[in-house]
Amino acid sequence: MLNGKTIVLGVSGGIAAYKAAALCSKLKQAGAEVRVIMTESATKFIAPLTFQTLSRHDVIVDTFDEKDASVVSHIDLADRADLVVVAPATANMIAKMAHGLADDMLSTTLLATTAPVLVAPAMNVHMYTHPAVQTNMQTLAERGVLFVEPGTGQLACGYVGKGRLEEPERIAEAIERFFGEKELLQGKKVLVTAGGTVERIDPVRYLTNDSSGKMGFAIAEAARLMGADVTLVVGKASVQTPEGVRTVRVESAQDMLEAVVGRLPEMDIVIKAAAVADYRPAEQAEQKIKKKDAEMTLKLVKNSDILQTIGSLKTKQFIVGFAAETQSIDEHAMDKLKRKNCDLLVANDVTQEGAGFGHDTNVVRIYDRSGLVEALPVMSKREVARHLLLTVADRIRKGD
Repeated sequence: MLNGKTIVLGVSGGIAAYKAAALCSKLKQAGAEVRVIMTESATKFIAPLTFQTLSRHDVIVDTFDEKDASVVSHIDLADRADLVVVAPATANMIAKMAHGLADDMLSTTLLATTAPVLVAPAMNVHMYTHPAVQTNMQTLAERGVLFVEPGTGQLACGYVGKGRLEEPERIAEAIERFFGEKELLQGKKVLVTAGGTVERIDPVRYLTNDSSGKMGFAIAEAARLMGADVTLVVGKASVQTPEGVRTVRVESAQDMLEAVVGRLPEMDIVIKAAAVADYRPAEQAEQKIKKKDAEMTLKLVKNSDILQTIGSLKTKQFIVGFAAETQSIDEHAMDKLKRKNCDLLVANDVTQEGAGFGHDTNVVRIYDRSGLVEALPVMSKREVARHLLLTVADRIRKGD
């Protein structure tokens, strides 16, 4: 899987730097071309000669130590990389990445590369859970940076908790899995809807819902990483849209319907993760409605059902719907799947802890026409997205 791939391995200054040597060895044995960049701090824990011997290439530490006059080293490495792996990634290096600092060879190369980046954090448990570190990791995740979660156990500082660099074998498996999944949706055109819709009452007021867009954005990002050509139709959202996808901004349910239906014929997969308003005001005031009476009656009319519409129009498309429920989840999910002609339906109980709008995690159940396919435990929305798309890719491959 790694044969012929160029992996830039960034080693930052933590005690876990010694594990990076084993990772370098495993990647080299798997056929990868490994180029190592070390921070100055990392060299205090392990010598560059170790990585030079394992990788069969010079190790770069100093940004200004240019060994080949025909290239600029950090640009050359940034362009060569099929994947950049930072292991271990200290709290300091994660902060540099999040804020775009470039004060050493590794951080400069990370700013210059357009290759995917995988980060394996390693630090004290209290550092790992610090709000600043968590915010920085969230920022990177929203930009599409991949993470290998640290392990839990005895730390070098004496604490027991989460923060230990994952074992080299597990990181190598994550890297192989990345390259293995990279072509699962190659050549497929995927349309994802995300966020909530806005139904205007007047120029300053509207009806909407609590959708953050996180689930749809995670799906769009996962599809891109699997090689798909992704179009994201997004309404109101509270997080940054993922990079590398075509984004279409809409406001109302009608706007979203038109954006989806107009692009439907060219799509292979449609995943409707947006939370679309069922109703809209019958009339939209041209000016701000002034407060007058003790009561105000607002007349609502039903919006067109986007999922049902595309279900009735589909030809070759594989359609995935979402259902946010608060009770009788199995019954409502199966009814919705059949009525709206979906191939798969993903449902969740938004009242369940760890699920629903605004969370970084979700708890979902996946259905097909035969019933429940799989009930997933609490996991990050990015893992839910990856799992869902693996299921979709497998069904398409089998012709189901």
